Amino acid sequence: QVQLVESGGGLVQPGGSLRLSCLASGSGFSVGRMGWSRQAPGKQRELVASITPSGSTNYADSIRGRFTIFRDNTKKAVYLEMNSLKPEDTAVYNCNVDVAMYRLGTVRDYWGQGTQVTVSS
Repeated sequence: QVQLVESGGGLVQPGGSLRLSCLASGSGFSVGRMGWSRQAPGKQRELVASITPSGSTNYADSIRGRFTIFRDNTKKAVYLEMNSLKPEDTAVYNCNVDVAMYRLGTVRDYWGQGTQVTVSS
């Protein structure tokens, strides 16, 4: 089995910063694309950022220039550095990764449990 362990969420004032971390634990698999999405109550889920194994990135316009996604392929981890946070960034953030099992050759999109980010004065 594969488990995604997230951390780094919390309460921060507008203009502050947070770093979200996501580690894919387990064995017998490889990780492809990794990304972060967010969802606030009553709103649709929004893809925030994604990154390919080679390092190519994609960002939502709403956070472009403020957030940075990066990964550590050795640790099978992905991070989201969030700067200049705004109240509208408040949401539950989930990491997700494309996982391929070595023996089975199956591919699945795994999701983390979610971490709350609250931006408020």
